[in-house]
Amino acid sequence: MTIDNTEGARAQIGVTGLAVMGSNIARNLARHGHTVALHNRSVAKTDALLADYGKDGDFVRTETIEEFVGALQKPRRVLIMVKAGDPTDAVIEELAAAMESGDIIIDGGNALFTDTIRREAALRERGLHFVGAGISGGEEGALNGPSIMPGGPKESYEALGPLLESIAAQVDGTPCCTHIGPDGSGHFVKMVHNGIEYADMQLIGEAYNLFRDALGYDADKIAEVFTEWNSGDLESYLVEITAQVLKQKDAKTGKALVDVIVDAAEQKGTGRWTVKSALDLGVPVTGIAEAVFARALSGSREQRKAAVGLASGRLADKPADAAQFTEDIRQALYASKVVAYAQGFDQIAAGSAEYDWDLHPADLATIWRGGCIIRARFLNRIKDAYDENPKLPSLILAPYFREAIETAIDSWRRVVSTATLLGIPVPAFASSLSYYDALRAERLPAALTQGQRDFFGAHTYERVDVEGKFHTLWSGDRSEVQA
Repeated sequence: MTIDNTEGARAQIGVTGLAVMGSNIARNLARHGHTVALHNRSVAKTDALLADYGKDGDFVRTETIEEFVGALQKPRRVLIMVKAGDPTDAVIEELAAAMESGDIIIDGGNALFTDTIRREAALRERGLHFVGAGISGGEEGALNGPSIMPGGPKESYEALGPLLESIAAQVDGTPCCTHIGPDGSGHFVKMVHNGIEYADMQLIGEAYNLFRDALGYDADKIAEVFTEWNSGDLESYLVEITAQVLKQKDAKTGKALVDVIVDAAEQKGTGRWTVKSALDLGVPVTGIAEAVFARALSGSREQRKAAVGLASGRLADKPADAAQFTEDIRQALYASKVVAYAQGFDQIAAGSAEYDWDLHPADLATIWRGGCIIRARFLNRIKDAYDENPKLPSLILAPYFREAIETAIDSWRRVVSTATLLGIPVPAFASSLSYYDALRAERLPAALTQGQRDFFGAHTYERVDVEGKFHTLWSGDRSEVQA
């Protein structure tokens, strides 16, 4: 129902930016009994939403920012759903000029967390609250219940939290929304979520590739496998939709749709942000990085076309026991997914320490169980692991996941070695296994690296038997001195 704005400040929250995500969030809010003020630079989008979905609840139609802000109850709450970067800054400035001390601006887009830190500090100086809220679940989640990751001032969550929790996905009666932490923490956590999503999708893609090229399965047969897997430990949104995509037929050719889609995966940037941030924090996120690089390589179409026909060397025979290799792929996929999540939570811990956010991994596992793209059955296991030991050095060391990897390790090795012998690329499977082997190794070749660094740059080294830093006089008598 459209409410006449002349009735005064009636809306509990406003949404500006009414593309699909913004429209669906507004409808979700209205369906849950909240009166929603609507604003868009193009009023036609506002009118289209009201014409098509005005019966979803109570909406206030506005045309100008002043009218939009005037329609809101105090403290005013405005959710921005516009393109990240300069467009977001422009809308924030326009809103801030019309708002009053104590009002709340929420950025629900995929903003870079350092931008959110900057914006929160600037608006705080003006007496306004700024909340960077990561929202996951895509268009469907926005309408029916997303996972929401709001950062920003804790006091702002007192006014905002009940609204967001009401529209979030619910799992076992718990909303998939909680206050993440100060300033940019919400968008940081959403960024890492997306990085894990990249890794998860790449791993599923590599499993699909092995079925196709190592076992010769067609899309229908592979869909059957993923459908079966989705009823077990691998149950997740991404495995579920993988089966649906593989079953889809192309209306023009009758072929499997996946076989007529160009094999070049695009990306919007959050995966790259995750890797760049991990590099700054000194955290290895090898599975996520390989997924980002795999998308980049897939997009190098001219280069790939020119390289077709390069020597493969002598390739091995395809696996003789299809059932056993299928089980090997399942185990390898599960173990590699554990590594992806472990690396993501390592990055979150490092970011929390760097920016003094005091993030709680169990809370994140809780709100990722529903609504979001990486929702999966084993997030309950991750929550349990961090509930039992909040200071867990690595998710891989939790008893459940340690046992799962120990069960999978032989299959994991067979998958990586078989793929290599068949010339089938599995960068995420292979890097995840290498990460695991490096993590468990008693001694790494980094000792040689540090010796080399000391040789050419006098960077010093530590010893295994004596405390302190040391340097060898490489260009002198090669005696050792304490630095």
